[in-house]
Amino acid sequence: MRSAPVLMILASFLFASMGVCVKLASAYYPAGEIVFYRGLTGTLLLAGLTRWRGGTLRTQVPSMHFWRSLTGVSALCLWFYSIGNLPLATSMTLNYMSSVWMTLFLIGGAAVLGTARVDGRLIATVLTGFIGVGLILRPTIAENQLWHGLIGLLSGVVSATAYLQVSALGRAGEPESRIVFYFSLGGVLAGALSMLWTGMHAHTWTGAALLLAVGLLATTAQLLMTRAYSTGRTLVNASLQYLGIAFSFAYGVLVFSDPVTWMALAGMVLIVGAGLFATRLRQESPPQRDISVLPES
Repeated sequence: MRSAPVLMILASFLFASMGVCVKLASAYYPAGEIVFYRGLTGTLLLAGLTRWRGGTLRTQVPSMHFWRSLTGVSALCLWFYSIGNLPLATSMTLNYMSSVWMTLFLIGGAAVLGTARVDGRLIATVLTGFIGVGLILRPTIAENQLWHGLIGLLSGVVSATAYLQVSALGRAGEPESRIVFYFSLGGVLAGALSMLWTGMHAHTWTGAALLLAVGLLATTAQLLMTRAYSTGRTLVNASLQYLGIAFSFAYGVLVFSDPVTWMALAGMVLIVGAGLFATRLRQESPPQRDISVLPES
């Protein structure tokens, strides 16, 4: 039986590999169409897996799944769009800012409700994350990619709200496979709606293979990551999850000849550090079923 760290490392590598396929597929399809096929693959795989295990996809909380899918699929569309227009590691890092955004939501909630004193460490974590964002986005301004960078940053914001929905579904007793199934189904519906506007593009063997790879890699990685978080330590898993940025950076340099700048590297280090510290601070809060750190891919 594989240990949780091994599962997490493999999942991180598969997510980075999925990012490569998304970036390559962006030359053939718009983001919405990629989301459609990614969701279709996930829906079919999870439906078959649930039936094989003798489970059920029936839910007593359809409205919760709706809002989780709405936010999650929106974040996924934004992320896939940014992957197609930014260096791979940059897009991956901006999406992983979600942990920092969740910390900012925590600060805002405490300030508005007045339920607790705002921890200075939380503020320092958020500021560190934003300094990292500034360093990452600064090299892209000269390349007229600021808009795409902001889209990538927004994907992290929306992902943070989706994670809160996932956490609520976990507390409601919904199994991870069912949560991911309805998320994938939401991707199918959202992608289909987008194709009413962009149209359905003709397939080539290369394009079809990339779409299939995106779906298989994302679904497999998500299942591995879910298993890792259910059996391993949250902080260890979160630390290993950030290996996805390192894998993406290597892919970007080797496959796409992405430029290497000290500012971008420093920004990634700051965001990873802020994300890990934010995870540690959340662990110090009252324990709950933690599946809120799973990425929306």
